[in-house]
Amino acid sequence: MNSTRTQARRPFWHAFALGSVVLGLAACGGSNAFQAGSSSTPAPAAAGSGSGGALTVGGGNFTEMLVMQQIYGQLLTKAGFTITYKTADNREIYAKSLSSGEIDVVPEYAATFAEYLNRAANGPDAKPVATNDPAQTVSAMAPLAAKQGLSLLQPAAAADQNGFAVTKTFASANKVTTLSQLGALAKPVRLAAVVECPDRPFCQPGLEKTYGITVSQVQPLGFDSPQAKQAVIDGTADLVLVGTTDATLDGLGLVLLRDDKKLQLADNLIPVVNTAAAGNATVSAALNSVASLLTTADLTALDAQVDAQRDKPADVAKAWLGSKGLL
Repeated sequence: MNSTRTQARRPFWHAFALGSVVLGLAACGGSNAFQAGSSSTPAPAAAGSGSGGALTVGGGNFTEMLVMQQIYGQLLTKAGFTITYKTADNREIYAKSLSSGEIDVVPEYAATFAEYLNRAANGPDAKPVATNDPAQTVSAMAPLAAKQGLSLLQPAAAADQNGFAVTKTFASANKVTTLSQLGALAKPVRLAAVVECPDRPFCQPGLEKTYGITVSQVQPLGFDSPQAKQAVIDGTADLVLVGTTDATLDGLGLVLLRDDKKLQLADNLIPVVNTAAAGNATVSAALNSVASLLTTADLTALDAQVDAQRDKPADVAKAWLGSKGLL
């Protein structure tokens, strides 16, 4: 990401967790209070009758989640609910409020939320339940969610995961589009990533074991930071750890290599609802309509419209929903 996009989101997006899972939003710090939105769905959301009752949509306070909250909220408005928005700066805050019923609906990342629930139920050293398959991951966390009074809806095709990028020039010259092809080159690579990378299974150990990539050096320049990406652009590193929805890569002359052996866990976007308040067919039908339509490319473009073009999340969400015939 460029500096604008990085600052607009979280400083440690997809930071590597203790043990073998991605920590994700749980790494956020910040306020211990919700930031309340308006008492009803703000313009330009689609008009709703409010006949379905009142619901609160909440979640993380960063670009991607603000857009997703608007997508969910506007769909629920159309379905007849009156919507309030509330955000928080970390998962510990909004997850507890989701369970208590202070908020009713949140967008989440499947693998990250699965491990959050897993650690909450079974301790910090719990055996991971998340996998690289979204359906398996959702199935594994369903009973953990139920214990918290939560229900899981359908995961979207879109996922925001850890990824690895090279320059377009390198990719073209070496005819590589996947991590397997990079490994097949049998060339040592210098990796710009987080300081924990040599110890984390989804970073250096995973690249070496799963793809046969020899990491000769890890430069501790952070996750998806301007400095990390600049190192690859300048040629002082060969590979950089980024997020798969980083919309700045193309403009910087960088390209993601496909995780063709699915090293990364399935962090697909998924609606999570408070079962007592929002575990009904009307809510499910509205939010599940997103599942097959929202792609990772869509998510990347939506993020860019807010961070680079300075469009409002509500406007971006409305335009996307309209383009898919959902409003």
